[in-house]
Amino acid sequence: MSEFKTGLEFAKQQDQNDILKSYRDAFYLPKNKNGEPLIYMTGNSLGLQPKATKQYINQELEDWANLGVEGHFEAKTPWLPYHEFLTESMAHVVGAKPIEVIVMNTLTANLHFMMVSFYKPTKKRYKILIESDAFPSDKYAVESQLRHHGYDDKEGVVLWKPREGEELLNYDDLEAILEAQGDEIALIMLGGINYYTGQFFDLKRIATLGHKYGCNVGFDCAHGAGNVQLNLHDSGADFAVWCTYKYLNAGPGSLAGCFVHERHAHNRELNRFTGWWSHNKKTRFNMRGEFDQLPGAEGWQLSNPPILSMAAIKASLDMFQEVGIEKLTAKSKKLTGYFEFLLNDLSEDAIKIITPTNPDERGCQLSIQVKNANKTLHNKLTEAGVISDWREPDVIRCAPVPLYNSFEDVYQLVEKLKTILNE
Repeated sequence: MSEFKTGLEFAKQQDQNDILKSYRDAFYLPKNKNGEPLIYMTGNSLGLQPKATKQYINQELEDWANLGVEGHFEAKTPWLPYHEFLTESMAHVVGAKPIEVIVMNTLTANLHFMMVSFYKPTKKRYKILIESDAFPSDKYAVESQLRHHGYDDKEGVVLWKPREGEELLNYDDLEAILEAQGDEIALIMLGGINYYTGQFFDLKRIATLGHKYGCNVGFDCAHGAGNVQLNLHDSGADFAVWCTYKYLNAGPGSLAGCFVHERHAHNRELNRFTGWWSHNKKTRFNMRGEFDQLPGAEGWQLSNPPILSMAAIKASLDMFQEVGIEKLTAKSKKLTGYFEFLLNDLSEDAIKIITPTNPDERGCQLSIQVKNANKTLHNKLTEAGVISDWREPDVIRCAPVPLYNSFEDVYQLVEKLKTILNE
């Protein structure tokens, strides 16, 4: 028997009992031309702005205006070590130790920096394994690394594909690939959650399997950070990267995060690109000394931190620290389960959920496949006041984010969808 019920009254009751309900008011909700709130379901693309963000950024603008260069030491949150104020809360979000985490650069830049260190091709072992429908940026980055090292960018990519007629990837197929080609694969680089299907991969299983065959293993967790419990340290992955503008609500194009497992923390032999922010903090400003590598993920930094962007990240991370990723994911599973229940109750042949049904194998995103691959349904949803997104060739992605989406949001979305499908 389902824990969920149809009808608006049930949705309102769930919202009433929701221990995180007050956080919805901590965000700006987009409105239509009449000033009515839209149903925002694209936190998987761009998270909403926390109301506190302006205050956090204004503080830095004031400190810059009043202190000038002295803000590096005397600002309310001193700029020189600013990235350190994000480390502990970010580490908690992604399930890592503070020494393993750094906020720096942007997502694909970090992916390239990680591949400088962890893609170490040899004449025999040079291939890179990715999922067949990886996010395009990952695919382009991997191909360019192959070209950079003098390999063919198509022959050097090994694709983990779904079986014919299926959307989700099967671990038996991954094992078969590694059994056949493991000694030729230098790096496994997968999306932690696939952007299209919403499938959350078993990171520990994949890392263990990859290491068994001598491969380095990394994950792009752009759709995982702030959405699911990644447990990056326990996964054993060599590295991971993620952005902060989706579920972490840090603003468009904001800085990204990086994880490097602590077993690599003191390995100075790892090849890497460096800059003065990866140099020993105690002697950084001596200027003329030889390079002295910082331990841990900090040792992959290049430049001093961009404070205004970091202030926006801090505004969001302070909220995550207050709530805790455990409470967020608990609500997420319930909210997404309710969404799935209502969609299944429609009994519509025109649509199909392709995201895994197991709550442990997905985050809050449900990918709704439109049977006739017609974008009209998505367009009509938009006209009805629902902000979702369309991904070619045939999927509407909707993500009820636990920090600011409500059960009533989900109910109203499905009611609007029902009306459109019945037209």
